[in-house]
This record gives sequence, structure tokens and C-alpha cells, in this order.
Amino acid sequence: MEYIVDRFEEGFALLEPAEGPFRVEQVPRDRLPSETREGDVIVREDERWRVDTAATAARRERLRRRFSAPKRPG
Repeated sequence: MEYIVDRFEEGFALLEPAEGPFRVEQVPRDRLPSETREGDVIVREDERWRVDTAATAARRERLRRRFSAPKRPG
């Protein structure tokens, strides 16, 4: 299952599922790869977490396009 790193607080990463019902899960920061940043897509495989760099890049590009699109006159 894919998760998005929402933020870090007091030694924990707060994760949101990439799809499905909204819920926040807390994972100790030291269980994630050291390169993990806010907004990254991470995947749990067995008992290990990894950053999905391709999914993260695609997500960042979608967000960049979404928020840099010209506004329509209204």
C-alpha cells in the first residue's frame, strides 16, 4: 500500500494513504529511510519502508501543474 508523508512531528512521520479512506498513521521516523521527505510516496514491503521515487516525482509534477495553471477569468 502506498502512503504520502504528510509531515514529521516529535520523532514520528504522519502518513496518509495514497488512496482509500482518509486516516493518519504514525510511524516512528527512524523506521523510514533517512532520505524520506514530506510529500514523498512511500511503500511498505514486508516490514520495511521504501521511498517510491518514480511515484513521488509523478505526484510532485501533477501538483506543480495543478497549482501553476493559469486561472480562468471568473
